[in-house]
Amino acid sequence: MFQPVGPVILAIESSCDETSAAVIRNGKVLNNIIASQAVHQKYGGVVPELASRAHQRNMVMVVEEALTSAGISLTEVDALAFTRGPGLMGSLLVGVSFVKGLALALNKPLIEVNHMRAHVLAHFIDDPKPTFPFLCLTVSGGHTQLIVVNDYLDMEVIGETQDDAVGEAFDKAAKIMGLPYPGGPMIDQYAQSGNPKAYVFSKTSMPGFDFSFSGIKTAFLYFIRDERKKNPAFVEENLNDICASIQHHLVTMLTEKLVQASEQTGINRIAIAGGVSANSGLRNTLKQLAKTHNWDLFIPAFEYCTDNAGMIAMAAHYQYQKGIFSTLDVSPLARMPI
Repeated sequence: MFQPVGPVILAIESSCDETSAAVIRNGKVLNNIIASQAVHQKYGGVVPELASRAHQRNMVMVVEEALTSAGISLTEVDALAFTRGPGLMGSLLVGVSFVKGLALALNKPLIEVNHMRAHVLAHFIDDPKPTFPFLCLTVSGGHTQLIVVNDYLDMEVIGETQDDAVGEAFDKAAKIMGLPYPGGPMIDQYAQSGNPKAYVFSKTSMPGFDFSFSGIKTAFLYFIRDERKKNPAFVEENLNDICASIQHHLVTMLTEKLVQASEQTGINRIAIAGGVSANSGLRNTLKQLAKTHNWDLFIPAFEYCTDNAGMIAMAAHYQYQKGIFSTLDVSPLARMPI
């Protein structure tokens, strides 16, 4: 029997330091092209001006590759999707301007996508897919949120960081130890050979389901400073145990709130999203908790954890179905509620 071909959407992601393009047809993500920016490594963090320049260099390349590998032309695209925010203003501006130019030239509709909502909807790219409602712990370098997901486009943030994000805490701890950027994956790597209970750090208590990570960054800075006074080679001699301990501490801060949220809402379908969801310590802890609390646990593939256009395409697909489009006067938003 003939099956009609659904809408074809070209999606662009440029919220931080990943330039990405993806094509989705009838709800199926056909590809997910990502160009990373190594230029930031020597600075120990993302430099906004360099990020926006790199987006300008990479944008045409990733779009052409996405279209070519999907076997479609621009004229076959039904809509153009883009990340409106949140993110770095200069990076967002490159993506928004590029897509608006295409939309004007091709007379195609625009779909603006919330970056954080897209992280959640990455769970609907591949099977298994969660059913509603579910709890999603969204963790990245810029955000830490607990979200009740009632539907594809109906989400409620019930808790979030009141200062720094957990991904920033990972990267800051790595920088304090002298590890290269991005430091979070380096901590995860060394932690796998260390003792997670070798060192104990104090916790910051926050009401409800909110988080705070600024205190642990300061405590870790003083801890390393004081230990180096006693032994200048302290970090080098104990790197695995230090990494395992700080990772265990941060993961515990996250999962304690998640357990509380599950118990209070009665929701046992649990998902994680965002760049930090690639962390093996977090993944393994959640798998253990899923057995203890009888959770249905959903963890996205690694390529859909970090910033990528595949998740933007997935979010745009559901907005297209609802007829939610943008106008050509749309502008990027550095801060954007989910």
